[in-house]
Amino acid sequence: MADKEPKKDVAPTNPRGIPYAPFVDKVEDYVTSRADVEATLKNFQEMISKYQFMEANQQRRAAGLKDKMPDIQKTLDTVRFLKTRKPGSDPIEATFELNDTLYAKAHIPPTDEVYLWLGANVMLSYPIDEAEELLSSKLAAAKQSLENCEEDLDFLREQITTMEVATARVYNWDVTMKRKENNEHGALEDVAKDGTPNG
Repeated sequence: MADKEPKKDVAPTNPRGIPYAPFVDKVEDYVTSRADVEATLKNFQEMISKYQFMEANQQRRAAGLKDKMPDIQKTLDTVRFLKTRKPGSDPIEATFELNDTLYAKAHIPPTDEVYLWLGANVMLSYPIDEAEELLSSKLAAAKQSLENCEEDLDFLREQITTMEVATARVYNWDVTMKRKENNEHGALEDVAKDGTPNG
């Protein structure tokens, strides 16, 4: 059996595995010379792009969940209504959607089972109690997933902002170093011309 090796330098993540952006307090921790600036800025830009990609995916996922949840809730409400019907009651007349613009009428007698679409053109028969339990769990899972998506979106926006600030700090550090070098170079030229520093 292989021994499990301890993981070294594992980056901290949020509960769903999205890594935290590094906070640049001291630019010198990331950049030792002006030659490192371009590579560091490129690395930071790649991280921003990855966070933006994850953000776009989370937004699509949240939109899909927001579309799906009302349908699950409507189906659950219908199952609960059918559950309240007593045997021997008169059938109810209902209009149901076949397509976006096509509806049909049906007479629905009291029943102990319902048919649910599971997706991929699959429909299964469920006893009403099981159908209610299934739909309740699917609705709860969808609500939890939406909550996680919204939490992740907030987290990702925060990480993008952190990386943008880090990028600005590194860029500003580079500009400051460039000015310092130009000033030193200018002072050396003045010394060479006049023979004494500062004129």
